[in-house]
Amino acid sequence: MNVYEIRGAFGLDNLVRAERPDPTPGPFQVRVRVKATSLNSRDLMMVEGRYNPRQKLPLVPNSDGAGVVDAVGPGVTRVKPGDRVMTLFAQAWQSGGPTKGAAATTLGGPLDGALSDTMLLHEDGVVLTPRYLTDVEAATLPCAAVTAWSALVTQGHLQAGDTVLLQGTGGVSLFALQIALMHGAHVIITSSRDDKLERALKLGAHEGINYTTTPDWEKAARTLTGGVGVDHVVEVGGAGTFERSLKAVRVGGTVSLIGVLSGGAGAVSLVPILMQNLRVQGVFVGHRQSFEALTRAFALHDVHPVVDRVFPFTEARAAFEHLKSGAHFGKVVIQVG
Repeated sequence: MNVYEIRGAFGLDNLVRAERPDPTPGPFQVRVRVKATSLNSRDLMMVEGRYNPRQKLPLVPNSDGAGVVDAVGPGVTRVKPGDRVMTLFAQAWQSGGPTKGAAATTLGGPLDGALSDTMLLHEDGVVLTPRYLTDVEAATLPCAAVTAWSALVTQGHLQAGDTVLLQGTGGVSLFALQIALMHGAHVIITSSRDDKLERALKLGAHEGINYTTTPDWEKAARTLTGGVGVDHVVEVGGAGTFERSLKAVRVGGTVSLIGVLSGGAGAVSLVPILMQNLRVQGVFVGHRQSFEALTRAFALHDVHPVVDRVFPFTEARAAFEHLKSGAHFGKVVIQVG
């Protein structure tokens, strides 16, 4: 089997191609021939050593994968050879609240991930791919789409008529846009570029705010809601944007903390959270039940992921560099098989 490993030390210079023995599935295991893998900010941070500097190496990165089951071990009942499947981010998280044990079974660190042409997984760690999606499209769902679904639906209890504020036009934000529209919500989205805002508006967003030309975007969001504030903020920026998110949300509203693109440490006043009865929820992707609910809803509404660009397996590093540049709109995918 062909893989990419972070070998010796962290950094894109140490992301190297390697060969490993082809695995044989044991009891309750399935072997998946990977067709595509998509990139998340977490994957880039893992490669660069910013996510977990103590992660043991070598490591095959990437949490998201889609492919075809080509062999199963004894006792497998969930899938059969020939089934198209996607990876589950936390392999042991089937339902309910997260646990420390489940968090130790995440793909792309600490477990080997999907930047490989072959994976050996537990049958509980794969989810059937909706028939209408290509493998490239399916490879974008396991982290970004499930995270957006968990934030707005599983944990966020989104209602028709709610106003949702989304930050940027990366994978999570664009999936959140599609999910919010599916539920009849009003969507405000931010970006540093007008051309990206125009594309988001064409996808159905109701208003766009350029946070470069309008640095006080939280005030603009409140103005768009008649001074009330939005019902829900999908917060992907982290320390650099969190305080503004608290100012953008209405009394009793929700901020879903998902990403730390601008940093994970900062001083934030707790007074607004207390005095305005705000709900701040951390979102660690999601469990199998959420993933399966998402796939049913997407199939019903014929939702197709927004794919920015597809790179061949031989150009994996270029895919990471493209993600790092921030030029992408939607998901960056590597075609494996």
